[in-house]
Amino acid sequence: MPRRGVVADSDDDVPGASSTSTAVKGGKVRVKEEKSKSKGKPPARVDAEDDQDDQQNSAGDQDAEGEGDEGDGVGSPRGAKRTRLNEEGESRRGGSGSQHTPKQKTLPRDVDGYIPGSIVRIQLHNFVTYDFVEFRPGPYLNMIVGPNGTGKSSIACSIALGLNFPPSILGRASELNSFVKIGTDGGYIEIELKGLKGKRNVIVRRTLSATSKSSNFTMNGVAASGNEIKLKMTELNVQVGNLCSFLPQDKVSEFAAMTPQQLLRETQRAAGDERLTSWHDTLISTGKDLKVMQTQIKGEQEQLKQMVERNEGIERDVQRYKERKKIEHEIAFLNVLIPVATYRETLIRFKEIKANQRRLHEKVTKLKAKNAPAHELLKKLDASHKALDKVRDDKKKAVSSHVKRMQAKHTANDKLETEAEDINMKLGQLKRAEKERTNKIKSLGNDIKKQEDELARDPPELPTQEELNDEARQINLERQSLIARRGELDQQLESLVVRKADAKHEYDKGAAELKKLDDADARKLAMMYRWDRETHDAIKWLRANKNLFKAQVFEPPFMCVTVKDKRYSNAVEACFSAGQMKTFVAQSQEDCDTLNHHINDSGALGRKARITTWFRARQDDMLVPPPMNREELAGLHFDGYALDYIDYPEGLQWFLKRELNLHRTAIALNSNAIDVNRTMEVVARPGPNHPGGANFINGTTMNIVTRSRYGRKAVGNMTRDVHPARNFVIPTIDPETKRKYDEIMAAALQEKQLCDEAMAGVNKKLNDVAEEDKSFTARINSVKSRKEEIKNEQKRIATAQSRLIRLRDQLKQYLSQPSADEERKKLRKKLLAISQQRMVNARDYTDLAHAIVPEAQVCAHAGIQYLQVGANRAALQELCNKKDEKFQTALAEFNAVNEAFIQIKDETKRCLAENRQIVDEAPEDIREEYAESERVRVAYEMALEKSKEDGNPPPDPEGVELRSREELENELERQRAKLDLNLNTNPGVVEQYEKRKRDIEQLEKTLEDRQRKADKVERNIKNARDNWQPALEKLVASIGEKFSAAFDRIGCAGEIRISEHEDYDKWAIDILVKFRDSEKLQLLTGQRQSGGERSLTTILYLMSLTEEARAPFSLVDEINQGMDQRAERTVHNSMVEVTCKEDSAQYFLITPKLLPDLNYHKRMKILCVNNGEWLPEERDLGNMMNMIEGYVQRQSRAANVV
Repeated sequence: MPRRGVVADSDDDVPGASSTSTAVKGGKVRVKEEKSKSKGKPPARVDAEDDQDDQQNSAGDQDAEGEGDEGDGVGSPRGAKRTRLNEEGESRRGGSGSQHTPKQKTLPRDVDGYIPGSIVRIQLHNFVTYDFVEFRPGPYLNMIVGPNGTGKSSIACSIALGLNFPPSILGRASELNSFVKIGTDGGYIEIELKGLKGKRNVIVRRTLSATSKSSNFTMNGVAASGNEIKLKMTELNVQVGNLCSFLPQDKVSEFAAMTPQQLLRETQRAAGDERLTSWHDTLISTGKDLKVMQTQIKGEQEQLKQMVERNEGIERDVQRYKERKKIEHEIAFLNVLIPVATYRETLIRFKEIKANQRRLHEKVTKLKAKNAPAHELLKKLDASHKALDKVRDDKKKAVSSHVKRMQAKHTANDKLETEAEDINMKLGQLKRAEKERTNKIKSLGNDIKKQEDELARDPPELPTQEELNDEARQINLERQSLIARRGELDQQLESLVVRKADAKHEYDKGAAELKKLDDADARKLAMMYRWDRETHDAIKWLRANKNLFKAQVFEPPFMCVTVKDKRYSNAVEACFSAGQMKTFVAQSQEDCDTLNHHINDSGALGRKARITTWFRARQDDMLVPPPMNREELAGLHFDGYALDYIDYPEGLQWFLKRELNLHRTAIALNSNAIDVNRTMEVVARPGPNHPGGANFINGTTMNIVTRSRYGRKAVGNMTRDVHPARNFVIPTIDPETKRKYDEIMAAALQEKQLCDEAMAGVNKKLNDVAEEDKSFTARINSVKSRKEEIKNEQKRIATAQSRLIRLRDQLKQYLSQPSADEERKKLRKKLLAISQQRMVNARDYTDLAHAIVPEAQVCAHAGIQYLQVGANRAALQELCNKKDEKFQTALAEFNAVNEAFIQIKDETKRCLAENRQIVDEAPEDIREEYAESERVRVAYEMALEKSKEDGNPPPDPEGVELRSREELENELERQRAKLDLNLNTNPGVVEQYEKRKRDIEQLEKTLEDRQRKADKVERNIKNARDNWQPALEKLVASIGEKFSAAFDRIGCAGEIRISEHEDYDKWAIDILVKFRDSEKLQLLTGQRQSGGERSLTTILYLMSLTEEARAPFSLVDEINQGMDQRAERTVHNSMVEVTCKEDSAQYFLITPKLLPDLNYHKRMKILCVNNGEWLPEERDLGNMMNMIEGYVQRQSRAANVV
């Protein structure tokens, strides 16, 4: 039979109290048996609630106090948009359509005594310990009593969960299905809340499932979402999530552990003016905004100040730059005006010369017309003269042609005469040639006879080639064993030589390694190999390829820098970084690029590598000098500068100074003698090219002194430790390594001696073999000698045969040559033909001489006519010249002027083209200025012309460009001189100035706008605080008065204070308590007081808060745990008094115990939770009135019986 809880409502008016008993009914099933059945059930689930309506949450779901949804926990507001303020300082949520939900006041009480939102009825089914229970709490104090474990706290859980508040506020299980009674599939919570006046009550049912984390809601029997329930709770001002209104058993300790800031917020939510939280949130958000604004304003003001100071520092340079730009503009404009003025002046001269040219041209034309008849006749004579000249030339050409043909015939005869002389000379030489031929034939015959005799001579007696070859083979066969022995000995000797060479190589290698151990450079190189393989390989590559560089490229300082005095090794090495220690230094950009190309780019090391290279053009004037002279250095007890204690190549000094500042780093080994503050003042002195600051080392500390470039230019010193040197200390020789190489050398030397002894024995055997081989050698040489004799005889015969053939060919050639008589006949025949041709040429020459005479006569006649006409023409020309003397004078004058006119015309065109080009190529501002200047000048000239025509005074030339070219050129020279005096300023400085100026203007506008907004926010904060602080102080004062009075009644002391802070989110309510006379008032914390003291303080605070509360109901669960009887009685009586006033709201007090003789009130309602092994079926069994009446009846029956 299922267990069933029955509540009998008592409406009887009994003096003192009305009592309702809640009975937990289990039929005939024992509770122990049910507990034993539940042992096998799975443990309760503890995952977070998965409300199916969570996805529907919106900004409108957030209540006025910032409570979250079910899973958000108590007092943990969701993220919200920035609040905005109205004129009264109240907050308004940003965004369209999302409005702040106002906090409701406690609503008016209905005729039945209930306040809207208070609980009228609770029904539970399969919830925690309950199978089923239903009861109706009263409108005032409801005291729920019962033994531990009966389900009192479950009622608190049902209220929170049934009204859609998250399980986290209970401090128990975090999953909904953990609250379903074990052994059941599901249950529900049904709570009836008092509705608004004139409206029906609100019945909320939440159905739970044992197998699901989700749940379902109905409101007044209609399905509803979690958000709808939440909105209804907000409407009724239900504050289950506020510890000041709803304090479950497991949250009592958290109340005392609440921070004072949390206590303030929870108090505001529970009591006082409903706008307190809104005002406070406004102050927090706007206060943070104001703080951010003020921080931004302060930072931007500092930034503005720095920007203004920087611009003021370069303003003179900018002004000088602008003046220079103005001068440059004036020069550019003058460069346009000068060609224009040149063109204008040239155009004036052109017009003047043109007018003169036109006048002289007219004069020449008139004179020419006057002398025209004579000139006409002169033209005719000129034409006749030219025609006769042509006739004469033609005749002269014909005569010349005849003369050339006669000359050709004469030349041909001369040539034939020369050929005849040559033939005659050859005829004389034929006799001598015939004699020489006869002698040569005879000589060749004799030579042929000698060669034939040589061939006929008998050969010497010699063996055949085969016989000699057989003899040589026999000798080699006999010698074979000896050769084999010598080959074996040669192989032995070769093997010994190789062994000896290997031994020598090993010995030399060991000696070289030992030498390297003694060589500092080699030891450094070995260290570099272990430190950085790429730098090591680059050093070796550089040593092998020095020819690729124009100047010396220095190896890294690790290799080429040494410390003179080893005491300073630590200090000197502290001045180098690891990268600087491995840097290659070049003396030209080209060498630096070459090294980078080969190592870093081209992979000269056979792989990709990265090394550090350095080059800077040397500029000694840009080098910052040492911070102290030698006298100051000694006066401050420094030993010297770092550069003084190292040896380095001369060309490396620029790198050591420019990059490492070794000439500026002072060193003192004795740190006790150094006054660091005095040294800082000295090294921080600014110089002409630097702001001040340097490094110095005192003992084992490196000091890096700098001076700020801005503001007060403060001096700062950063220090770091000087570590022991590792790179400038040459390592000692490893004895084990030296012993290894000594052993290698000794073994190699022993091997070499053994090889020498073995080689001596082999050489002796080879000598013996050589002695045996001498007889074989002699026999072989004899065979070779006889073979050579055979070859020589064969060669003699072949030579004689070859010579005989050649001599016979020569003899045949001489015999076949023609005889002298035949040659003589040929030459005489050729001589006759030449004589005949000469006769033909002489005849032709005579004919041509006779034919040339008539043509010469015609030519002479034409020449005479030509001369006559020429004489007539000359006489007429002389006559014309006398008549044209004036014309010629005028013509010469015209020609001179015309030439000048052509020149000035060309010059004007050139000036115009140049002028146009210069104007077109000029910048746009120059073109615009020139166009305006031309417009003004043209207008002035037109006005001047009109004034001359009208006889009026000329216009004012003010502002009109009328300067001549010379004046403009003078002005140009003056401007150029001014430009030379104006030092050139970097345009980047001006761009920086102008950009910063624009930034300053923009920043000033931003600051003005930001300050305006900040002032508005301050006004809004003041308005909000003027509303919030008085209301908060009034509320706290009211609560504090009741709180202190309550503590006085129990003989203790308590006080409530407001703790103010510049950040509004840190404002707090401090609860101070004192439970002993020997103590002072102390802040309530979760650790300082005992559990009972915390509980007492909590309930007294909640009681003090009750009269100010706005929530329709409040609840505290087992708040009296740990109290002594005196305190518990006082608290109970005070609570009854406070919560049973006519204007008090509904209150639930859950307690497991009751003291005797407590005070009760007729407005109280007592709910007793019964539990046991058996419960009756009657629903009204627990009615207190019925129980009293039954008791009276039993007493009466007993009396009657008696």
